[in-house]
Amino acid sequence: MAYYPDWVGGEFPPEKIDFSHYDWLDFAFALPNSRFELVWDDDEAPSLLSRLVAAAHATTTKVKLSIGGWTGSKYFSPAVATDDSRRIFANNILAVYNAYNLDGIDLDWEYPGHEGDDGNLYDPADTSNFLAFLKVLRTTLPPSAKISAAVQTLPFLGADGDPINDASEFGEVFDWILLMNYDTWESSSPPGPNAPLYDACNNSTQPASSASAGVVAWAKAGFPVSKLVLGLPSYGYVSRSSSERLRTRSPWDHSKSHHWWHEHEDDEKHHVHEDDEGEGDADWHWWSGHGGWGGDNHNGDEDDDEDDDDYGREGGYRPPKSPPANPDSTRPLTVVDSDGQVQFRDLVRQGVLIPSIGADGGVQYTPGGGFERYWDSCSETPFLRSTTPGQIVTYDDTESLALKARFAKEVGMMGVNIFDVHGDTEEHHLINAIRGAMGL
Repeated sequence: MAYYPDWVGGEFPPEKIDFSHYDWLDFAFALPNSRFELVWDDDEAPSLLSRLVAAAHATTTKVKLSIGGWTGSKYFSPAVATDDSRRIFANNILAVYNAYNLDGIDLDWEYPGHEGDDGNLYDPADTSNFLAFLKVLRTTLPPSAKISAAVQTLPFLGADGDPINDASEFGEVFDWILLMNYDTWESSSPPGPNAPLYDACNNSTQPASSASAGVVAWAKAGFPVSKLVLGLPSYGYVSRSSSERLRTRSPWDHSKSHHWWHEHEDDEKHHVHEDDEGEGDADWHWWSGHGGWGGDNHNGDEDDDEDDDDYGREGGYRPPKSPPANPDSTRPLTVVDSDGQVQFRDLVRQGVLIPSIGADGGVQYTPGGGFERYWDSCSETPFLRSTTPGQIVTYDDTESLALKARFAKEVGMMGVNIFDVHGDTEEHHLINAIRGAMGL
């Protein structure tokens, strides 16, 4: 699975997609307005969606329309607040579903019960209202339509401001949900991992923000693990820093949800009993960096406890795997996005990452352009460091994405979904590594 955002249409039209790599594509985004209609952020989006559906349906790939997103969630709360608004919103979704010959709907509400982006409307009753709306939507759409959602690694917030402890009814109305395991630290100083697989060093003040923690939290709340999809990023962030380690503590985030996690964090260290429907006796294991296949926590480094700072102990790391391919270069990495986000393909285009064939026949990347590659063993993610321009790139590559994909398969998740399809290389190195790790 992968997201196809409307803003990539100019450089990466639907006709360029190799649909053989994807079972599902999510077209992002349609936005609810104040009348609970679906509108577009780009005038070309309707035409682009039609072309995507036509190209996908010429193969076996199916298409969902993703509604909302970070900047498109302002009116979700009033749209699901009353019986009348739910009916209107569901019927408007049905009209778009039929108009574009879709196969499903993805709801990316960021977030029920709290603001998300500035100006978003929210209400303590959002989560219960959302469930009521989903039941209406389920009966409004055709029986064959799939309904999914993009969610945080913690369950939705209840009226008390804490994550709900019973999400089982959501498991009855969703076909699956995607855990948005990315944007944990974004561009920051000191930098932190973008998409942690684990909190393997047990020292993060964002312990809920990892793939393993997310699966535990939703499973504990009664949501079937077999209906969980792991979100994977095809991008990273550039931060101004010369640090040799990634931080794991947040100096500002003391939300109730994180206090809740500390009360339940021991659950991540134990087995979780779950069958394919979320109710049986089958035993699947948590690989949270405590002896699982993800590797050990500190790699035996004697100095893992050093370099404390105001943000707490920084993450364990492996030294650079290889010297930079161009150690004399002082050229800084160019970042297109104002928030410091950089696509994996752009790291390759700018010579910061150089592909080669590894001993196992798979593609691996070595650093170039004056950068060195480090490995943060607390989160099981790589980062790049360039001392001359003072830049750190926190990102995922073929190695770390393969680890995440293997994790998803091992714990019985439905699959993975990459954001987004255009962040990969022309040769599909990321998606090929993901598919290979899942045995596809």
